[in-house]
Amino acid sequence: MKKLVLAFIASLFAFGAFSQNVQLHYDMGKDRGYLTSTVEMFRPDKTGNTFFFIDFDYGVGGVENSPALAYFEIARCFKLGKSPFSWHAEYNGGFGQWKAGTASGAYSISNAWLTGVDYSWNASDFSRGFSLKALYKNIANTMDDSPNSFQLTGVWYVNFAKGKMSFTGFADLWREKTAFGKMVFLSEPQLWFNATKKFSVGGEVELSNNFGGMDGFKVMPTLGAKYTF
Repeated sequence: MKKLVLAFIASLFAFGAFSQNVQLHYDMGKDRGYLTSTVEMFRPDKTGNTFFFIDFDYGVGGVENSPALAYFEIARCFKLGKSPFSWHAEYNGGFGQWKAGTASGAYSISNAWLTGVDYSWNASDFSRGFSLKALYKNIANTMDDSPNSFQLTGVWYVNFAKGKMSFTGFADLWREKTAFGKMVFLSEPQLWFNATKKFSVGGEVELSNNFGGMDGFKVMPTLGAKYTF
C-alpha cells in the first residue's frame, strides 16, 4: 500500500495558502505492477492547518474493474502560540479486497489514532523545510496485548532549480507487533520535475521494513504524475 508523502504539506506553502492535488503512480516494485491514485488537500488557517489524503490501489490482489484497496488519513495541527510547536491529531484507516479464481474476500486496515507534538521549520522563502513529530499511537485490532504504541515521523521538502525541481519525503518509525517483528519503518522520498506550477512528473521510492505484510527491508520505485489545482 502506498502512503502519501506528508512532506508535501509544507511544500504547498510555496504555491499558495490552499492547495489540492491528484496524483497517479505506477508501482514498479517486484511482483507489483499496479496503479495508485491519490487525492490530497492542505489548508492552513489562523489556528493551524488541516491535511488529508485518500489512496486507491488498482489491479492488485486479483481484483479488476474496481479499486482493490482504499486508504484514508486526516490530520489537524493546532498552533501553540507563536512557537514552532503545534499539537498534532491524526486518524488513519482503510479496507481492501482480493480475488483468487472463484474465491474472494475483504479485509480492513485497522483504525489508528495518533496525537502528539509537532516541531516545524521553514526557510523564509519556503524553498526548504522540515517537520519532526513525536506521537502516541493507538492501533485497533493489534497483535499486541495493548493497542498503545508510539510513532516518530520526520518530514522534509526542498525546492530547487528555480522551483523546477522538488525533493520531498517522510520517514515513519512506529511500534506494531507483526508476524515479522515489533517495529515498522516506512519512508517515501519523492522527486518531481515541475513542468508548470500545476503539472509535475516524477516518482517516488518506497523504502520499508516489516510493512504491509512484507518481511524485511523492501525497495519499491514508482513513476508518477501530479496535477495541483
